[in-house]
Order: sequence, then structure tokens, then C-alpha cells
Amino acid sequence: MIMGRILKILIYLCLCACVRGVHQVSWVPCTFTDENVVIGLERVGMNTGVQNTETVQTELIHREAMLQFGQKGDTPVNPHAITFLVTGSKVDLRRYIEGVEPDQLECELRRYSTKGIHVRWPVQGPTEYNRWFSCSLKHTKGLFTVTGFLRQPSDQPPSGKQDYLSWSAIADKEILTSTAVMVIKTETPTLEVGLLSKQKLHCQFAVDHKAPDMTLEWHWQHRGEKKRLFSHNSRTGQVHGSGVKLTGGDASYTIPLTKMSSEGTYICSVAVDPLFGSLDINLHIEEAPRVSLNVGSTLLLEDGGEQKIVCDAESYYPLDVDIVWYEQDPAAVGQRVGAPLPKALKNMLLSSHRHNQDRTYSVSAFFYLEASLRDSGKQFTCSVSHKSLRVPIKKSFILTVEEPSSLMFNLTVGLIVIILLVILYAMLSMLHTTRKKSVQKKPY
Repeated sequence: MIMGRILKILIYLCLCACVRGVHQVSWVPCTFTDENVVIGLERVGMNTGVQNTETVQTELIHREAMLQFGQKGDTPVNPHAITFLVTGSKVDLRRYIEGVEPDQLECELRRYSTKGIHVRWPVQGPTEYNRWFSCSLKHTKGLFTVTGFLRQPSDQPPSGKQDYLSWSAIADKEILTSTAVMVIKTETPTLEVGLLSKQKLHCQFAVDHKAPDMTLEWHWQHRGEKKRLFSHNSRTGQVHGSGVKLTGGDASYTIPLTKMSSEGTYICSVAVDPLFGSLDINLHIEEAPRVSLNVGSTLLLEDGGEQKIVCDAESYYPLDVDIVWYEQDPAAVGQRVGAPLPKALKNMLLSSHRHNQDRTYSVSAFFYLEASLRDSGKQFTCSVSHKSLRVPIKKSFILTVEEPSSLMFNLTVGLIVIILLVILYAMLSMLHTTRKKSVQKKPY
């Protein structure tokens, strides 16, 4: 009996843990960015006279909306907002935002233009035509970005012209029943990485039907330059480039060894006609500086002496770095509670930035230290802050200053001892020579 009860308790705890583990969002507050398109004529002066040209002006209207998951006919969570009611399909949009709360998501809904062209979607309902919407879901802390596409069945055929000219109005409290048909997600929307490391840029996708006629591509762009890294067409089977092991819905791209030229925006795109989705992944190179001093942990100087003290910050990226020299009184060194704050040196100078062969930077911060007896025991600290560092790198040394007289006395005594030793050695040599000669003169 006791074992049976224990077993039931364990099963109950496991079920509770499973329920918590598969927590799914049931609704998300969103902004529906609607478009009001106005077509007009503009008179333009030409060499041959005046000509009328057609202009298109788009006004963006931000409206309150809800992304709600459920069944057809469900009551809206917010009856005062536009409700996009997403019903079940083979693409469960909730699975891509599991484990988060609605207030951790930034949601935007938009109309999606197919440019007036009708393409029959393989998973079709009782109606032939569709209205399309895109949904962008971003984690507030940058953990992921999801783009989904919603299909709303419609009995209205496309006009054959640009569809934004014939978009039907959406009322403030309207319920739009739709299904998710395609989704693309990245868990690495922004990356800060060091040099010479292997990096995986995450990208996954899903479509609501098998064997879709799909084109997958990766592009890289930076400062006006753009190039294709990889492409795959499921219909022809053609593959260009490398870096992607396309398995199931995993289309992640791997950089084998990051270099400075790896920095930029990587674009993962999936096209299933008439839909095209893409996600940007921003990769930034951040290399931490190597910090060193030109003196050891202690520095001995004579009162009145001078020395150049240099703090080198080497091989860092990006350019911005902050270096400060501090001094701290002997009584405060090692004191954690109640110690006065270190004082920044005002006579610090900075060298110009040096460009290294690997496109990293180096710089030096230095000052001229004039030794004084009152400064003996002070701790001098170089603090280097950089974007790649959570806390600054600090290098310190303690100054010891001696009086000139004591130093001169030691030198004088040492010199006298050396002279006496030389004289003693010379006298002993002479005595040894004299004795040797006297022994040789004896007749016996």
C-alpha cells in the first residue's frame, strides 16, 4: 500500500513537471500595422515639357490587436481589439515561443502582399483564395526572433493588380480566423564573438505541407557589400556554397573560424511561393585587450628620481577603449571598508591608436612619475574598460621611495670595502712573494 501511494505521488509530480515544461502562450498582445495607400499624380518638368507621373504614398496606421491561439468560434481575449485567431495546423506557432510569458514578447502583425498574383496553397480549405498576414515575434531580451505567416481563407479572387490597391478594410473589433502555414526562427539574432572561434548561426523553419517547393539562401552584407554564402533549391536539388547541413527544418550556418571580415549581417531566407521570409543575424567581433605594465608589481626609486610608467592595451576590437590611471594612499591599500576612493591622475597621456595586422588596435597610456618620500607606499593602478569586458582589467604596482643619503652611504661603504679588499689582496700577494724569495737565498 505504501509503495503504491509513493508511486502515485511520483507519477503526479512527473505529470506536473511535464505540464510546466510544455507551458505554451495562449495569447499575445500585438500591434497591427495597417497600411493606407494613396495613389496620386505628380507633375514633373521634363526637357520636352511637363509630364504627369503616378505616385504611391503609404500611411502606416498602428492599431491594437491580439494574437490568440484556439479554435474557430472562441471568444476573444480582448473584445476591444482586432483578434487574429490562429487555429490548429501542422505549423504550431506556439511551439517556437515556448517557455515565455506574453509580456516578454514584442509582437507586430502586418498585411502580406503577394503583388496581386494568386498562387494556390497546397493545404487548402473550402475556399480557393487567401488573405495573407505576417507576424513578427521578438523576445524582449534578444533571445530569439520568429517570423510567421498566417493564411485567412477568402472567397475574393485577386484583382491581378497590386493587392494593396484592393485590400479590404479591417474593423476595430473584427475576428480574423487564420492558420499558421510557415515559420522561420533564429535563436541568435545578435552575436558578440571573439576572433578565431567557431560559430553557429541558428536558423530553423517549418512549412505546413510535405516536400514544399522551397528555396533556402544565406547572404552576408556589410558596409554596402553583399554576397551569397549558400543556396538550396528543393525542386532542382541544386546546392551552391557550404556551411549548412540541411536536416529537417534546421538550416543553421556555421562559420568555421571567425575573422575580422566575418563581421556583418547574415540573412537567412526561406521562399515558398508566394511567401518569402527572412531573418537578420547581426554578428559583431569583440576582442578583449591584453593589458600590461612596463614595471613589476613593486617599483623602487630614489627621492627626486623620475621614470616613465606605461600601461599597454593591445589587440582589442572594436576601437573604443577607456584607460584611466589611479593612485591610492598607503593607508587605503588593502582596506575594503571605509577606504577613500582612488584618485585619477591628471598628468596621464595617451598615444595614438596603432593598427595591427589582424585589424585589431593597440594604445598606450603613460605618465612621468616623480618620486617623493611622501608617495612611498602608494599604489598606482591602470584600469582598462572595453565593450568586450564585463569588468575592467586592472594592473597595479606599489611605489617605494628611498632617501638619496642612504643610497649614497650604501654605495660609499660598498666602494670602501671593495678598495680594502683589493689592498688586502695586494699586500698578501707581496708578502707571499717576499717569503718565497727569502727561502731561495738560504745556503742550505
